[in-house]
Amino acid sequence: MATDKYATIAEDVLRGVGGKDNVRSLAHCATRLRFVLVDPSKADKAAVEATKGVITVVEAGGQFQVVIGNTVSKVYEEAVAQGVDGGGGGAGGSGNLLARTIDLVTSIFTPFLWTLAAVGLLKAFLAVAVKISPGFGATSTYAIWFATADAVFQFLPILLAVTAAKRFKANQFTAVAVAGALIYSATIAVIPGPKGVAMTLQAFDAAGGKLTFLGIPVVMVNYLSAVIPTILAVYFQSQVERLVERVAPAVLRNFVTPLVTLAVVVPVSYLAIGPASTWVGDGLASGVDRLWGLAPWAAGGVLGGLWQVFVLFGVHWAFVPIMAQQLATTGHSDLTGALFAPVLAQSAATFAVFLRTRNRDLKGVAGPAAVSAFLAGITEPAIYGVTLRLKRPFAFACVGGAIGGAVAAAGGSAVDGFVVPGAITVTATLGLGNFALQLIGCAVAMAVAFALTLVFGFKDLPVADARTVTGDEAAKGAGAAPTGTAAEDVVATLQTPVAGRVVPLAEVPDQVFASGAMGQGLAVVPSEGKVYAPVSGTLVSAMPHAFGIRTDTGVEVLVHIGLNTVELQGRGFTPAVTQGQRLNAGDLLADVDLQVITDAGYDPITVLIVTDPGGHSAVVPTATGDVARRHAALDLIG
Repeated sequence: MATDKYATIAEDVLRGVGGKDNVRSLAHCATRLRFVLVDPSKADKAAVEATKGVITVVEAGGQFQVVIGNTVSKVYEEAVAQGVDGGGGGAGGSGNLLARTIDLVTSIFTPFLWTLAAVGLLKAFLAVAVKISPGFGATSTYAIWFATADAVFQFLPILLAVTAAKRFKANQFTAVAVAGALIYSATIAVIPGPKGVAMTLQAFDAAGGKLTFLGIPVVMVNYLSAVIPTILAVYFQSQVERLVERVAPAVLRNFVTPLVTLAVVVPVSYLAIGPASTWVGDGLASGVDRLWGLAPWAAGGVLGGLWQVFVLFGVHWAFVPIMAQQLATTGHSDLTGALFAPVLAQSAATFAVFLRTRNRDLKGVAGPAAVSAFLAGITEPAIYGVTLRLKRPFAFACVGGAIGGAVAAAGGSAVDGFVVPGAITVTATLGLGNFALQLIGCAVAMAVAFALTLVFGFKDLPVADARTVTGDEAAKGAGAAPTGTAAEDVVATLQTPVAGRVVPLAEVPDQVFASGAMGQGLAVVPSEGKVYAPVSGTLVSAMPHAFGIRTDTGVEVLVHIGLNTVELQGRGFTPAVTQGQRLNAGDLLADVDLQVITDAGYDPITVLIVTDPGGHSAVVPTATGDVARRHAALDLIG
């Protein structure tokens, strides 16, 4: 039996995940142990969550993530010392087929997901503008904005090539060249047509021309917006590259590898990968359409009722390629048309909690979460911070989502672009199916969820459950601290670590931070790259993207720069301090290249959290709006 505190935590966690023999690999970021398990069914999530020193457990993307906090590196070291593979080499690449599929999809689509959502929203706004003023659709202004919105979808293979290459550990520039070659077939006139006029390869094929490669017939397909062909082509590229690098002389490898790879991968993609994967993708999309056509109300009801459950377990990512394939094949997505109702139902249930609860701190979480879900379609803060926590409101929202999804689907509602369902983007369904039924479905979903939550209620949280107190209770994620505290009760004040715009913790797009599971605090969308110590103390943990500080009074604070930026492996971060160093409030922690973070597809939002308030009774966020560095951010009470 281990006697050291961190060794004991590691031992208990390993026992909970099914023993060290059930661990394929283990990595860690600033706050979480990230397990890839041989058999996830052997893990006892409840037992791990009950372990002293563990804050919560998140299962996502094929990983069993154990949130520890600032001391995660010490627990990680003890786990490795007990015989666990700490290389992290298999992260996300194991587990059952569904887990591997979800992990693959998230790693490829997530980096540019918000760009897709943004151009989808622009398309929705343009649709509204044309409905209001039909003549606007014939103007050059409309044409330029439409080109802006449509280009991402048409040239989607380029974006997919970049992220797929990163996933498959292939050369990203070669991958872009492969994707470019596929798109080239539909965009550049390169072959003389029947009348001697240059034509694209696709146009030549459509006109009856015979396309061959070394005498082998080429079946030309449309590679604009192609999802599955691009991903498979890049995977094939990664295999060819590894083979060439093994056999090519070192002195020639730098140019021989991309030369041979392109010469092989592009023709094979034209001859086999493209036609075969397009056939599979088109079959999948048409199969969904046929199923939807048999009983759209039933399909919409099931999807609407279960969608937030899918979100809860991360399974919703498996639908992204199907939606993308529908858009590429038919120009619209029926699946997305049924999702506005469940998203808005979740916001309505959360708003009902806001009105009904007598817990002031729960109100502080529910209000912003309801607005975020309603306007932007971001439901994680509402789910993890409010409805799932209270159980019944989550179920009521699912009921409303099922009814609303059935109504919307019965009207043939669909979208013609990739959008995150929410009140702002509902206009994306204009002109596709019965828009009135879409609005009715959303209204019914919200009314049902709101009324059931308000009338039948829920077991309200006592004040103590939402107050940030000491030790384990604070770490287990109670809600926001009481506001409006008298000045004489304030014992200490933490400063903002970076200049920028303050965001409530509940609106941070990360379920662990937003739910308060790590503790209370706030976040700042940074306007500059210099990050400073918010308080004086000892630096107990230091990673390029995250810093843990313990004050002389025992308060522990975490400054976390960006979301999932551990995956950058230090790129873009220049730490100015080392672990164990004594700090004064305002000392420089790190110089961060925000452009590197955003270019890599990560959110640079910086989170300031009190992970252990020591002997203080509450943590009160005080900063709002735009702030300079070293602005008063959090008050420690009592």
